Amino acid sequence: MHQEIIDLALCLDHPPRVWLDTGCGTGALVQRAVDQLPSTKFVLSDPFSGMLDLAKARLANAERVRFLPPLHTNELLGKVGERPDIITAVLCHHYMPPEGRAEAVRTCYDMLPEGGTFIAFENVRPTTAEGYEIGKRLWGRYWARNSMTSAGIAQLLARLDVECFPITVEEHLELLRRTGFRTAELFWRSKLQAGFYAIK
Repeated sequence: MHQEIIDLALCLDHPPRVWLDTGCGTGALVQRAVDQLPSTKFVLSDPFSGMLDLAKARLANAERVRFLPPLHTNELLGKVGERPDIITAVLCHHYMPPEGRAEAVRTCYDMLPEGGTFIAFENVRPTTAEGYEIGKRLWGRYWARNSMTSAGIAQLLARLDVECFPITVEEHLELLRRTGFRTAELFWRSKLQAGFYAIK
């Protein structure tokens, strides 16, 4: 996912001057991006101080990186300073109910300048119940091949529709269009996850 995001950033009309990563987690995306975008400044935010501590440790020697205090996406308006050209939200908005997700996307839209890009990766729901069950099995096989235990896989799948609330690809695209983005596209999909970009 991370390299797909960076490749997309490198394919835009202009390299980003400022990149905001909301829900930055451990900072793995920015760790990879900082060397590939040598003129970009990065701002990292996460609602959990523990995640920010991990990201700060990971990026302790990185230049052009600044951290915000713990904040949810919908609390970021007016807190970033310089207006970001790119905002990324990787596997963080699917924890929100519909109203919260819409508010978070709207906040990202409002923070971007005209021509700015929002990139989101989320868990997604297939369009049928049968497809959802098959998707869960495919996801389980993927994680088993990548050394996750059966108990870990069961715990991951049990979070769906309880702790995280996946919506369909079309619902994602419709939310981006309804928010006001002039371009909204699916650009990556695997199993029960997908990546979207939207241009203001």
